[in-house]
Amino acid sequence: MGLGTGEEEAKAVTTSLDDLIEKAGGCAIVDGGFATQLERHGASINDALWSALCLIKSPELVQRVHLEYLEAGADILVTSSYQATIPGFLSKGLSIEQGEALLQKSVKLAVEARDKFWDIAQKNGKHGYNRALVAASIGSYGAYLADGSEYSGSYGPDVSMDKLKDFHRRRLQVLVEAGPDLLAFETIPNKIEAQACAELLDEENVQIPCWICFSSVDGEHAPSGESFKECLDIINTSKRVNAVGINCTPPHFVENLICKFRESTEKAIIVYPNSGEVWDGRTKRWLPSKCFDDENFEIFATRWRDAGAKLIGGCCRTTPSTIRAISRAFKEAS
Repeated sequence: MGLGTGEEEAKAVTTSLDDLIEKAGGCAIVDGGFATQLERHGASINDALWSALCLIKSPELVQRVHLEYLEAGADILVTSSYQATIPGFLSKGLSIEQGEALLQKSVKLAVEARDKFWDIAQKNGKHGYNRALVAASIGSYGAYLADGSEYSGSYGPDVSMDKLKDFHRRRLQVLVEAGPDLLAFETIPNKIEAQACAELLDEENVQIPCWICFSSVDGEHAPSGESFKECLDIINTSKRVNAVGINCTPPHFVENLICKFRESTEKAIIVYPNSGEVWDGRTKRWLPSKCFDDENFEIFATRWRDAGAKLIGGCCRTTPSTIRAISRAFKEAS
């Protein structure tokens, strides 16, 4: 994976993402809720593996959802590997080799969907799409635990920096080897895991662009209660992290959080909130809450872009129609 050091190295890991943002007019569109769309097509994912279950049971459905988001205008596809971990697959009776093959498959399905869609778009001539990038999703340790701790940051005293690195390392290696364009660390709930991810990128000499996204339950802090400034101070020291932001957080918190992040970092800011519904990790169900519909996303996405976000999409309970609304808003504005 090595490409050199210093300025050459920093340049090497920024080109593809920066180019996409520029081609998209200064703000690229990330896809939306993956598990939400799988469920709409009849997939049953009430399982510790969550959407990664479809890598085993219905890979054709995974690819179908990727294509739906591309048609809606997504510039970045996030793979179905958020809750796909080697320990998780082992707990289902699969071997290490089978687990690693499924991780690779998550990238392969997204890349194939992107290439297929792009070939068709080019044959159709003037189409208004960008050639999408594929971001390999790396969910937090809390996502693997499947107990809602990605929204609390409470990992307990036994979870050290080394343990978090060990947890993420092999999955990171396998996903990078599978050939995605980007890496996406998602719903990180605390400073220690953010630091573990950033240091791991250095230790593994990762040469593709990467973002780290936190969740937030109060619109002011990371779920752990730590300030985002503390978290961003850690990330700012990494030349391998190209964007930072927020995902799976109520959308009415987003504008304020973009402003907070702009005060603490010069890295590109990415936001892809959920619909505003609240996930209860204990009962495994969505609770009614202050919700954004597609019309709200269409209105507010432009505000988030104007506030400084360079990448915008949706997370849980958003759909291709949400992404289509954001794409429409950006095209009308430009």
